[in-house]
Parts: sequence; C-alpha cells; structure tokens
Amino acid sequence: MIRALSVASECVPLVKTGGLADVVGALPAALAAEGVEMRVLLPGYRPVLAALPKAEPVWHGDDLFGGPVRLLQGTTAGLSLFVLDAPHLYDRPGGPYLDEAGQDWPDNDMRFAALSWMAARIGAEGVGDWRPDLVHCHDWQAGLAPIYLKAWGVDLPSVMTVHNMAFRGLIPPERLAALALPGWAFQPDGMEFYGQISALKAGLVYGWKVTTVSPTYARELAGPDFGAGLDGVIRARGADVSGILNGIDEAMWNPATDPHISPYKAPRGKAKARAALVGEMGLPEGDGPLCVVVSRLSEQKGLDLLLEALPRLIVRGGRLALLGSGDPALEAAWRDAAEAHPGVAVRIGYDEALSHRMIAGGDAILVPSRFEPCGLTQLYGLRYGTVPVVARTGGLADTVIDANPAALAAGVATGVQFAPVTAGALATALDRLCDLHADPATFQKIQRNGMRAPVGWGVSAAAYAALYREIARPR
Repeated sequence: MIRALSVASECVPLVKTGGLADVVGALPAALAAEGVEMRVLLPGYRPVLAALPKAEPVWHGDDLFGGPVRLLQGTTAGLSLFVLDAPHLYDRPGGPYLDEAGQDWPDNDMRFAALSWMAARIGAEGVGDWRPDLVHCHDWQAGLAPIYLKAWGVDLPSVMTVHNMAFRGLIPPERLAALALPGWAFQPDGMEFYGQISALKAGLVYGWKVTTVSPTYARELAGPDFGAGLDGVIRARGADVSGILNGIDEAMWNPATDPHISPYKAPRGKAKARAALVGEMGLPEGDGPLCVVVSRLSEQKGLDLLLEALPRLIVRGGRLALLGSGDPALEAAWRDAAEAHPGVAVRIGYDEALSHRMIAGGDAILVPSRFEPCGLTQLYGLRYGTVPVVARTGGLADTVIDANPAALAAGVATGVQFAPVTAGALATALDRLCDLHADPATFQKIQRNGMRAPVGWGVSAAAYAALYREIARPR
C-alpha cells in the first residue's frame, strides 16, 4: 500500500472553479483500486469547513504567516481530508482566488505558501500514525511544497502536476523571507522567473517527477508557443516529464442513469433529450445539427473564434445553445449573437443540471480552444453520443479521433478535429460536421464509437500508480 498526500486549492464537491477540482476529487477513489491510499489537503475555505462539521483538530500552530492555524482531519463524499484551518487566510467571502469584486486576493502568495508549507510538514512528520510516502502537488498553489521539503532536508518524493501552465504563481522577490523560502533557491536554475519568484517553477524544478494532464500537452509545454516562458525547464527535466490523461466520473456522467435527463443507452435515445433542450432554450426546429457549448467564456477557449464562424453553422441549418460565463466583453457579444440569430440561445452563468441536459440534448459539442491541457467537456460529449468538434491541441487531440476518410473507412472516428486554431478552420470544421450530420448512418456510427470510447479513470489511475511506485520508498 502506497500512502499519497494530494495537495490542491480546490476539490469536487467542496469547491470548484475548473477541471482541477474534478481531477483532485476523482483521483482518491480511482487510485484506491490500484493500492494507493490518498488523502487530500485543502485550504479551510468557508464551504470546506461547512462540509466538515465533525472534523477533528490534529495539529495546531500559533503563527503561520500571520495568524494561528489548525490542521483538521475528516471525511466527506468518500474523501479523506486534511484541512488547513487558518481564518486569517481563508475565512472570507468571494472565491478561492478572487474577492467579491473579481480581483486577486492581495495575499494569495501567503495563502498558498501556507498550504504548501503544511503539505511539507505533513510529509516530513506525518499526522499521528499516518505518514505519506509521497506528496502530489497540483498547480502553482501547491508548487512551493517541494522547495520547503528540500530546504528542510526532507528526502520525500514529490510529483508536480501542471493543469494549466498559463498560471505561474508569480511572487515579488522581497517576499522570500516572509514566506520562509530559502534564498539559495532564488536563482535561474531554481525558482527565479524573470526577477520574480514562480511557485509553479519551484514545483517544476524541485519536484521529483512532473506530469501534466495529456501526452500532447506535455509535448506542447516543451516549446515556446505553449510553455509560458517555462519551456526550458520542461526540456531540462526530459524523461522526468510525462502526460497522463484526465478521466471523468462515469457514475456521475452516464446517460443511462443521469437523473437530469430522459435516460438513454444508444444515439437514437437522444431524441427526447434533444426535443427537451430545444423547448427549454426556445430554439427553432432545423435540419442541421444542434450544437452545444458549455464553457468558461475566455480567449483561451476560442469562443471569439466561434462567434466569427457562427454564420457558417446557421446558414447550414444548424443551431447553437451556449452556457457559460467569464469575460464581460464575450458575454455581451454572445448575448448580441442570440439577439441576431433565432437559432442561437445563450445562458450566462453556470448550472450543473442544465449542463447535463445540454450535453445529452446536443448533436455536437464545440470545443475550439486555443490551448487545452486536457479538457473534460469533450469527454462528456463522447460519453453522451454528442459528437465533439475540437481544436487539434492538448488533450483534445489525444481524446477525439478525427472523422477523416481513413478513420471513417476504418469505422473508428469519434469526432471532428481542426487546425490551425482560426475562425476559418473552425468554419470548415462546422461544414464537415453538417455534412456528417446529413448522413444519419455515418453520424450515428460516430456517436456509437464515442459512447464506447474509454473516458474513465482506469487507465490513468494505473499510470499514476505506476509513477508512484517508481519513486516511493518504504519509510
């Protein structure tokens, strides 16, 4: 049995802003089948503490970065948790990273340095009779844990997983002492990044192994287009870097048992869900495909490109239902698109139940991201027979088999890929989708292929467990 401490800033079902939370919440159960006992360390945000009313204090400190702290231990939703209860850092309104006005909390460096510090302390000393064989750090918010371990002379294996390289956790250098970081690590071969501290770089340099959430994204990070200035670090780590695809919760996302929809087991069963979605969103009937988008509205996600390509879909008889929020300018632009086109319906915000109804009711799900470390919505689409149309990047390239002539002839296509990531290429991909949709036998074959595709955690959990076994040592 390997004992692993997973350290992250969010975790389903307690707190979520993106796919990171889904992964952190799913890994413990997936790894249990591989002989790994995983506990998760989270910050003591208000929703986390509220979900653990019976959590027991197992450690306390008088002053961690400005105030007293307790380490709590408890279980909820099948998760075994440690929670860093530090009111001066986490007991506040707003989200995990932003205040109520949508601005970064000014003390985010201290808030997540404290999380990393506690991870290192658990790794070094354990909690009661539980002591991890390794620490698994997720994104920059946990990136300082490996450097704390090294600074304390603790020879404990660590894994650093990059969910999104765009967020590097930059900290002014004058904060070194306040965060109890070693000065010797502030140099180009350490955690220094163009005159600042980078918490992400600290994890990349001092973590024993580095993973990211798809094989293609791992390769992309080694180049300047996707490496966000840290591509040299990725290249220098060489064989220590690997890509392991994310999976989805196949119990939660199962069209045969989903409580949010009229359940179905085959593409023909989608008819009720499609009709219900058309009615709910107020869309007209049409001969073309009903497309859906469930996404954060941002430049990364390519939703500006979809606005440009939208007329091609509409002229082909297609319709589009969009659910998302984010950039105010994009929100306004999509509202305008819905006003201009009867075949477009837009809901600004997020609604978990509606996302299930949209993915079940759509013929296709559009994911035109400029970059996408892994992506989850295309996996939901595959599971529900909702054909993904995706940019050929990151995990999208790894999980969707393009319906090119060879794949169609071999009977293995599961969706449509396009490259380069431009509005013109996306418009061409929408044309291809419409052509495929006009041939019901071919389209249903693609849907069936998608519904049979492996999208769960089985293969990925085995890969993580193998990595753990490679570096873990009896203690």
